[in-house]
Amino acid sequence: MTSSYLFDTHCHIHEAVRRTTPVYDKWHEKGFDADPDRMIAEAKATGVGYLVCVGTTLEDSRLAIEFAENRENCWVSIGIHPHEAAEALQKGHLDAFAGLVTGSKVVAVGECGLDYYYDHSPKEDQIKVLRFQIELALKHDLPLSFHVRDAFDDFWPIFEEYQGIRGVLHSFTDSRANLERALSHDLYIGVNGIATFTKSPAQRVMYVTIPTDRLLFETDAPFLTPTPFRGSMCEPKHVRVTAEFVSNLRQPATGANADNILEQTIAATTTNAFRLFLPETNT
Repeated sequence: MTSSYLFDTHCHIHEAVRRTTPVYDKWHEKGFDADPDRMIAEAKATGVGYLVCVGTTLEDSRLAIEFAENRENCWVSIGIHPHEAAEALQKGHLDAFAGLVTGSKVVAVGECGLDYYYDHSPKEDQIKVLRFQIELALKHDLPLSFHVRDAFDDFWPIFEEYQGIRGVLHSFTDSRANLERALSHDLYIGVNGIATFTKSPAQRVMYVTIPTDRLLFETDAPFLTPTPFRGSMCEPKHVRVTAEFVSNLRQPATGANADNILEQTIAATTTNAFRLFLPETNT
């Protein structure tokens, strides 16, 4: 599968329809045109033709499914974010969450994982909910979208207990060692606007060295707006900015001209996204 359209593999624009969690209040700031169909149209005009709406709670995942149901080229990853693990357990949400997995537009589970940078949920709750989502995805032969922050020492031993996991490390900014470990497990690597504003030379080098057949682009909209649009709301259309930036970084190593490397990168990353999320689809 090849395409001239980019694929935003991780966004939260369904939250612009209606607020289900305070995390996404940003969509509802005064003065912002929070019309998701306007966002989708502008994204397509910019060359971004596909997207995955990613859930972070039971209700948020339900909203994502509702949002994607009648929108073309829009799919869903149902997830319980590690920050939300304690509440999901306290309120007994796991059974109802599992019931969402067979939705017609559901193509993945997550974002799920471990986040020790903040202390919003105890580590043991995060681990329990991560295991639950891994096992749910494996049962239904779905890939996973992983959120791992300051927690790889706990994440890898859990991950490596399971066989057959397919997935992506969303918003990856970690070490070269963890990149290599991810690649050894055939995981995809999600790159977003952070690539355009990181101050870390090591991260810049890492973005160059991710194998093309393991690279995915994403926005995490409404967050992580790429340079030069910092200060404005991140939307799916901004995938192209990140794709152009990363392609320019990678161009010297390829010997291709700038236009060719961008075209090749768009085609490759969209193929990767379909291979991971929609392996039965030929577009």
